[in-house]
Amino acid sequence: MSILIKTVRIAGFRCLKNIEVELEQTTILTGMNNSGKTSFLKALQLALGNRQFLSQDDFFIQGSQVSDQIIIDLLIIPVDDDGKRCENFSEDWEDQFTVDRTRIDDMGNNAFVPLRTIITFDAVKNNYKTQQFILESWPLLKPDNIEWFDVDNGEPIGFDFDEIQFFYMNAQRDILDDIKLRSSYLGKMLSKIEYSADTIETIEAQIKSLNETVVSSSKILSNIKTGLKELDTAMDTHSEGIEITPFTKKIRDLNKGLSIYYTDSQDSFSMEYHGMGTRSWSSLLTLKSFISLLSINAQKDQSVFFPILAIEEPEAHLHPNAQKKLYGQMDAIAGQKIISTHSPYIAATAKLGQIRNFYKDDIVTCGSIEVDRLTDEEIRKINRQVINTRGEIFFSKVIVFFEGETEEQALPILAQKYFNQTPVEMGLDFVGVGGYGNYLPFLHFAEALKIPWLIFSDAENDVKARVQSQFANCGSIKRDSECMVFLDANNDFEQQLISDGFTDEIKQAIIDQGVYHNEQHKQAKVQELRNYDDNQLYKTLTGSKTQYGPAIAEQIIRSDKDLPSKVIELFRKITTILTGEKT
Repeated sequence: MSILIKTVRIAGFRCLKNIEVELEQTTILTGMNNSGKTSFLKALQLALGNRQFLSQDDFFIQGSQVSDQIIIDLLIIPVDDDGKRCENFSEDWEDQFTVDRTRIDDMGNNAFVPLRTIITFDAVKNNYKTQQFILESWPLLKPDNIEWFDVDNGEPIGFDFDEIQFFYMNAQRDILDDIKLRSSYLGKMLSKIEYSADTIETIEAQIKSLNETVVSSSKILSNIKTGLKELDTAMDTHSEGIEITPFTKKIRDLNKGLSIYYTDSQDSFSMEYHGMGTRSWSSLLTLKSFISLLSINAQKDQSVFFPILAIEEPEAHLHPNAQKKLYGQMDAIAGQKIISTHSPYIAATAKLGQIRNFYKDDIVTCGSIEVDRLTDEEIRKINRQVINTRGEIFFSKVIVFFEGETEEQALPILAQKYFNQTPVEMGLDFVGVGGYGNYLPFLHFAEALKIPWLIFSDAENDVKARVQSQFANCGSIKRDSECMVFLDANNDFEQQLISDGFTDEIKQAIIDQGVYHNEQHKQAKVQELRNYDDNQLYKTLTGSKTQYGPAIAEQIIRSDKDLPSKVIELFRKITTILTGEKT
């Protein structure tokens, strides 16, 4: 049996005004930059680790008001070897927590420890005051938004156990820095190296013999040694003589000149000659080794040990295949892991229930996919149709879903014209779902992770009804008018463009994309196309959607006409989401 931090609540810290996050043994934090992922990890560090980084800028600021305190609540529960919740802590953990810190729920079944950390600024002493409490109960989040932290804290009580250790690894890790710093995880391991007296004597004798062999075999070193013997005359002393030691003389100094080499199938190079990807990965693996060493020591001492790891952007500088392998290595580390990432490859490799998505609007929220409420087929569809093919939408500000190929090609181009910036800059993703019957997995995904979304849909009768049915089953509390834009009755996107009067632009796009044998052939095709009615034009257009989509969008932009009305309606809804202002 072990333990787990199951729930974290944070109020008043950096951008986190008021947030609750449920954790797993391995939790993957996704979301755009500056959405609160690092702030969440730093809040855990405040509750469990080093607080020296704290400054007044870490208190939540809204307008001219600054939070007067930071509150961090942790719900610690007992779990079995499979990570499932147990009713009671093991005897070893009961001994560590003691009865003063352990609580039982209202049903009298489940034990837990509700740890609260409160940090305030003392203006008189110009420093920060940290107090920890064990709450009498774990406050429920109420639907009327009564603050969870508005409860009696009780008396301050210490919570500092060697058995629960917090490890933070930031995104700037480098094995070369680790070698130099005694405070790094590698440095701590090197400082703990011990040998028996017999081993030390044997190794130092071997080093002495090696040094003598090297010096005697080198004319340069031998001459230097001979020359330095004159020190006795200058100093008027009777020393033991001069030693030159190309290799360190004492075993205690071995780690001072430590170098790490990585050898491929052909050559061996020092870490100094490897890129940041290898060095960053190596640094992370030394943390894994350090925790493994502490676990072994705890087993020898027959004591409990629970490490908690906060890891920022483990994918830094690594290629996609390496990122996929990295997840498995992190997941295998003992203890609880909370990993923030911008990698769709790591997010796609993780289990669906491990993902927590941070989204920042007026406040920071966190979404998760409740896999227990989904069928196996729904989970399979989300993994196969969404995550494995569209992993970038973990990091979207707004997602626009649609079914057609022309939309996928044209909408990003039209959006750049309308917003005067690229969709990538806006955090705007246009995602084709591959047919009007495939919306539901995408809607489940976006709704669960609290990523705002819109549907831009064709409007044939059967299509519209099917799309509305999927919206009704996705669990959204929004009105369909808020998040869906349907084309005019019975139109798909190509037919809508023709109905909106963009036939000249469509014809010019088709002409520009044509392949002609000679000028005479081109003019004949151009004349033929000019005489097309709407039905003929539609048939030609839908025969090569992926070819004509971008060209049509470019022609529309070059014209003096407004963008298609339904496209403008879609873009206005995007503006409303991004700014909160009606346009």
